[in-house]
Amino acid sequence: MKVGEAADAAGVTPKAVRLWESKGLLPPAGRTASGYRIFTDEDVQILRFIRQAKSLDLTLDEIGDVLDLQRDGAVTCGRVTALLDSHIERLDRTMGELRRLRTTLDRARRTAREGQARGEEAMICHIIESVPLPEPATVG
Repeated sequence: MKVGEAADAAGVTPKAVRLWESKGLLPPAGRTASGYRIFTDEDVQILRFIRQAKSLDLTLDEIGDVLDLQRDGAVTCGRVTALLDSHIERLDRTMGELRRLRTTLDRARRTAREGQARGEEAMICHIIESVPLPEPATVG
């Protein structure tokens, strides 16, 4: 099948197929006399795997690593679990940073409204001038 047919079968765009092919995620395959790449059912399975892995926020490099391990005959679920653990840790850090930012923004808004209610003037904007600086994030 040609690129459009393979893309449709895998639920992705032809542009994605071409990109993933250029990144080496698909194995080399034959081409027609006119230069069209011929995709196999196995290629479509790989395309579906890539689509699913991307939905889990894996990068193309990470997906390529997993596919290379699989092609070398290795069991890949341990590697995938480690990648997911890493992504979960990063998300947890980001969510903590966002919660701290939300608290800081809420405090700034409240402080500004209180100052406005008291008739306090600000040089530029009381909202920003009155905000206590947040504690730096700790790595841990």
